[in-house]
Amino acid sequence: MKRSKGLLIVFEGIDGAGKTTLLTHVADILYQAGFKVVQTRQPGGTPLGERIRSILHDSPDRPCPLSEFLLFAADRAQHLEEIVRPALEMGKIVLSDRFADSSAAYQGAGRGVSSDFIGLVNDEATGGIHPDLTIYVRLDPKIAAQRLVGRPEKQTAIEREPLEFFTRIASWFDTHYGDRDDVLMLDAQDSPSELGRTAAARISTLLQEKGVVQ
Repeated sequence: MKRSKGLLIVFEGIDGAGKTTLLTHVADILYQAGFKVVQTRQPGGTPLGERIRSILHDSPDRPCPLSEFLLFAADRAQHLEEIVRPALEMGKIVLSDRFADSSAAYQGAGRGVSSDFIGLVNDEATGGIHPDLTIYVRLDPKIAAQRLVGRPEKQTAIEREPLEFFTRIASWFDTHYGDRDDVLMLDAQDSPSELGRTAAARISTLLQEKGVVQ
């Protein structure tokens, strides 16, 4: 799909890896450099998406794996329609906390939903839009579990899943992101400032290559 010079940068990783914190840090760097930035998240980002997020994260009535994926896909379609596509058409930099690959990892590798089906529905939900760069914050699932327990806020339903669930997800990310040029793999145990500098440097190079200006 043709679009203007906006960029879509996606942050991926298992729960507890620190991708959300890194996204906020990167956004601050880009704001200070004068770029037009949109921060968003999946699920969420839109009024409908936030209601879907509440169902997925907080409801005691848990959806079956297929229903869970379809809820994520519905959120993703709305997210693209209301947030991502308009921002890209205006030439903005979109920073998204998760995107289509999260469903392939979580509902595919994690839950056992057909990867072919996930790919087909994701293609429809995203309208053929793919990230210009994926920043994968990599962390051992055992360390991630310790981080989640130590958080002051209440854990979501997904964060309370057993270690084996996150091990399958981490394995999917490692396998699919290991040798891709459009993926920046970061070690979540590096300092936040080092992670921010590394991510910002890669994004700066990408902005120059794409001709995106303030």
